[in-house]
Amino acid sequence: MIKKSRINQRRRVKTRVRKTIQGTTECPRLTVYRSLHHLYAQIVDDGQAKTIASVSTLSKDLRDQVKDVKGRRERAKRVGSEVAKKALEQNIKRVVFDRNGYMYHGVVKAIADGAREAGLQF
Repeated sequence: MIKKSRINQRRRVKTRVRKTIQGTTECPRLTVYRSLHHLYAQIVDDGQAKTIASVSTLSKDLRDQVKDVKGRRERAKRVGSEVAKKALEQNIKRVVFDRNGYMYHGVVKAIADGAREAGLQF
């Protein structure tokens, strides 16, 4: 019963956050998903309904870098910096951060910090 209410609570928060956040072509949305074992980050243009860049701890280019890194926050920072590099390659400098219903804390904050350090503005 507790699990079900947590899932519903996150879904409600996610819906509330998404009402105010909209990614455009000039300023797309950086969205974060975290599972128990992996972290995912995508840059999405909601106007065209298109994913511009995506990175996860399962990506080929990041998997080898993250394999020997200790700590989930450090992995999250690397995911954030890698998605920022991909965005900057496509001349995207500004994004809107979508925490996807998660608290802006821990791993989610580390992804945001990694993207900021790599040059994204939000």
